[in-house]
Amino acid sequence: MSLKSKITGLILAGGRGTRMGRVDKGLQPFRGATLVEHVMRRLAPQVATVVINANRNLPQYQAVAGAAPVLPDYLDGFEGPLAGLQIGLQYCPTELLLTAPCDSPFLPDDLAERLHAALLEQNADVALAVTMEAEEGVEPYRQPHPVFALMKASLLPQLDTYLDTGARRMESWIKSLRVAEVMFDDADAFRNINTLAELQMHEQASASEPSAPVAPAVGDPGAMPVAEAQRIICERITPVTATETRALLHGALDRVLAEDIISPINVPAYDNSAMDGYALRGADLPAAGAPDATFKVIDIAYAGRPCTQTPQAGECIRIMTGAAIPPGCDSVLPQELASHIDGDSVTIPHGAIRTGANRRFAGEDLKAGGIALAKGKILRPADLGLVASLGIGEVTVQRKLRVAFFSTGDELRSLGDPLDDGCVYDSNRYTLFGMLTRLGCEVIDMGIVRDDPAALEAALRQACTKADAIITSGGVSEGAADYTRDIMARLGDVAFWKLAMRPGRPLAFGKIQTEADSAWLFGLPGNPVAVMVSFYMFARPALLRMMGAQATQPVMQARTTEAIRKRPGRTEYQRGILSTGAGGEPQVRLTGAQGSGILSSMTEANCIVVLREAQASIAAGEMVDVLLFDGLV
Repeated sequence: MSLKSKITGLILAGGRGTRMGRVDKGLQPFRGATLVEHVMRRLAPQVATVVINANRNLPQYQAVAGAAPVLPDYLDGFEGPLAGLQIGLQYCPTELLLTAPCDSPFLPDDLAERLHAALLEQNADVALAVTMEAEEGVEPYRQPHPVFALMKASLLPQLDTYLDTGARRMESWIKSLRVAEVMFDDADAFRNINTLAELQMHEQASASEPSAPVAPAVGDPGAMPVAEAQRIICERITPVTATETRALLHGALDRVLAEDIISPINVPAYDNSAMDGYALRGADLPAAGAPDATFKVIDIAYAGRPCTQTPQAGECIRIMTGAAIPPGCDSVLPQELASHIDGDSVTIPHGAIRTGANRRFAGEDLKAGGIALAKGKILRPADLGLVASLGIGEVTVQRKLRVAFFSTGDELRSLGDPLDDGCVYDSNRYTLFGMLTRLGCEVIDMGIVRDDPAALEAALRQACTKADAIITSGGVSEGAADYTRDIMARLGDVAFWKLAMRPGRPLAFGKIQTEADSAWLFGLPGNPVAVMVSFYMFARPALLRMMGAQATQPVMQARTTEAIRKRPGRTEYQRGILSTGAGGEPQVRLTGAQGSGILSSMTEANCIVVLREAQASIAAGEMVDVLLFDGLV
């Protein structure tokens, strides 16, 4: 069972809003959403489900929560976070509850994971976050954050007893429990936005300040760091909710599960043998110093044809892999460990096996009622087999994401057209088609759109009616012929960014809206390699999130075989070839020239060398981060 499936997230949104102009803090607008929405988006990837506790404005919170429950306090009045915790524990359908306040939009992405590790390691009832605080004229001190806590749902009776005394202090109740404290380095991640002034300060802060200032790119003032652009996109994107049912052999492969797959049976269904050999009673095995023991073989058990005989002392059953363990037996001797086999007898030396060896227990793989596959899983071939082994023939999946894409530019020509002077064949549509298809999207190819305002506007309007997302290549730089900015400004909320990265400096992101429809838009650069890198770093994670899945970018380290030139202040993605060195460790070399128009470098590469923003030139032999291709080429 995954950690996520064990945890329910509880957002504490109670209070009177006295410091926020009589408006609930959770409902205050902040960076394109409400504060409580930001907390929901941070918690959602870490928990099985999110619930909100609030004492007023319940319809407004429910509109934000969607299908998630909004729970008012069981106690009357505004009794503080413990009252919200009480109703959260009463509701909690999982073994653990993770709490967070509605006014902390920067809470850590690994909050649940780190608190859970401490909970297990210290055998605690509750694990809570702690930071080091520093104030002028005061020695740094430890600051516990009891509202950022992971606790066992079984604590409800103890909390009820505490509240019955009339006490309401969170800190006092926590002290009565076994507490594990987890130190987090980023104190700003646990900051509460308590006043309108603080809200406005954060709202007006640089876009590169999610929780702490980020230095601008050297030599490129105003360029946004890659991580900040990724964060903004992730915070705004929400999954598409429509689902459909698909048979395992007809459209389920590579789709995203919309519901948990609950195992209706134990897997395996019965105790069985992990080996071809002999099933026997462990008590009959020869003791230390005793001579070899000879057993009489009285029957044979096959997979699907169980043996019903019960061996007595000195007897055993010949058994095949997967066959049910016969009555009275608890151990299996692999046939190759027998010291002698002669017809209907087998001799076993001391120490060949221990009692219980090579026995697979019923439910050892999956227990009836447990989660076999969690919601959000992309179904791969092995998953189809697992679901089939449970006797389940169809699954509920997210509907396919519809993505429209087109290229812009008067210089582009389609395949089969004559190539005039100064023109190039459009390659970006083909790479985008391939990447979108591998991602499992329903692709809508809208061809090439001329650098003409009317044509671009018509294409965007048409795409908006057909698709959940739109991807364009070209038309987002500062060139005189790039009309995209003005058109997008008329049709929706679109931001244009200069990113501190290479290749792929220009990017547009936002929402296109018409009278009846809307679609997220990703305006990628026009250079072929920049298109692929920008898609992989920004569009792909967002599309996976819309599909209800989580993006993975498998990173490893390798030793570079050559020096790599790099200036600090921007993230660089260089095409590399990963191989195994003479000593067996991974090594990487660049494909050669790294220009953003050299598409052949992507066909030669099997990875991307990631050079972080603060890094300078790399000497030969140094370790670098390597991003493995996953559905990119």
